Amino acid sequence: MSTKEYGTDKKSETNFSYLSIGSNIEDRLQNLSKSQIEIKKNIGKIHKSSKIYETEPWGYKEQKFFLNKVLFVETLLDAESLLKACKNIEKKMGRKKYKKWGERNIDIDILYYNNDSINKKNLQIPHKHLHERKFILKPLNDINPNYINPILLKTTSKLLNECTDNSIVNDI
Repeated sequence: MSTKEYGTDKKSETNFSYLSIGSNIEDRLQNLSKSQIEIKKNIGKIHKSSKIYETEPWGYKEQKFFLNKVLFVETLLDAESLLKACKNIEKKMGRKKYKKWGERNIDIDILYYNNDSINKKNLQIPHKHLHERKFILKPLNDINPNYINPILLKTTSKLLNECTDNSIVNDI
């Protein structure tokens, strides 16, 4: 993997990130599988993977249920290059923007990057809605229930227990 390909020439250090992947159109399972292959090729090693959950749409409800999971990855990419790589994978897989929180064949979100807090126009880490979404917290809890959110200073399991999201999230 070349860090230059994703916008940085500098020698990168090893970084760790939690990524959420989801799909609710076309062959959802195949979309998750393809995205994981692309993540391995273009981002880095996947160390852990949650169960797959079928989840009610969040935000815009008039659409099909999603399949979601969370991955724990090791990467040489810096945070902005990681975001660019995620967007490139979505584009390569044919993702089109329909509407905010609308249907998509693949969605890749950065939940955490190391223990960093980043607040830029195009990149908020931790993910700004993470603590409000059971479809993120439940698979994240599969991988690391004791991970402490660097902003809220609460573990994943505590965030899940406190989450008021009542949407349907079932493992498949």
